[in-house]
Amino acid sequence: METSVQNPKEAAGRRAAELIEDGMRVGLGTGSTVYYTLARLAERIEEEGLALRCVPTSLDTEAKAQELGIPLQALDDVEQIDLTIDGADEIDGDFNMTKGGGGALLREKVVAYISKREAIVVTRPKLVERLGTTFLLPVEVAPFARPVVAREIRRIGADPILRQREPGISFVTDNENEILDCKFPDGIADPAAMERELDAIPGVVETGLFIGLAHVVVIGDEDGTVEVREKKS
Repeated sequence: METSVQNPKEAAGRRAAELIEDGMRVGLGTGSTVYYTLARLAERIEEEGLALRCVPTSLDTEAKAQELGIPLQALDDVEQIDLTIDGADEIDGDFNMTKGGGGALLREKVVAYISKREAIVVTRPKLVERLGTTFLLPVEVAPFARPVVAREIRRIGADPILRQREPGISFVTDNENEILDCKFPDGIADPAAMERELDAIPGVVETGLFIGLAHVVVIGDEDGTVEVREKKS
């Protein structure tokens, strides 16, 4: 049964789980807010007997879903996903996003790409007028190419910082790549153009710019209320 909560992440995450319908193929995102979606989804599966096929976007989500008893399916066996629920580090008024704070940006974008709809769960501070103003932009790179990619990112006008798991040890993604977290002094004026420019650099595996992939945003507030916004067509 749905309960009233005050934690804005929990409120948004649990509300988003109500968007899932019986028989759906569902993409399961990554992050602290999406965890509450997983928890509520597990409750609904037990209470309502939902028959679902779910694709996780990270090894962390896969492990959490297995612990909760959520049925999983390999990406190999899914051509299209009905609904993906994921988080974001920033989202603007056009529903463009920066993602990748948890390091799962490549898998998240692949799943989003084959999704009919994507719902994003956030707390209100994640809403921004311009991307890159409150969160560094993650860029996943092949380790061999990192010096070249870093130089090119500096040429573009951003400051790339190698993400580290601990001092002196690079953070490594689920796909065995590294991440450069990029600081844009004035934010990102044209996210779509920046995505194209970064993607053109050899050695860039994926960027944390998610353009035109979100359809719904579920916003949790401090008082436990939730706002749901649909993207205008």
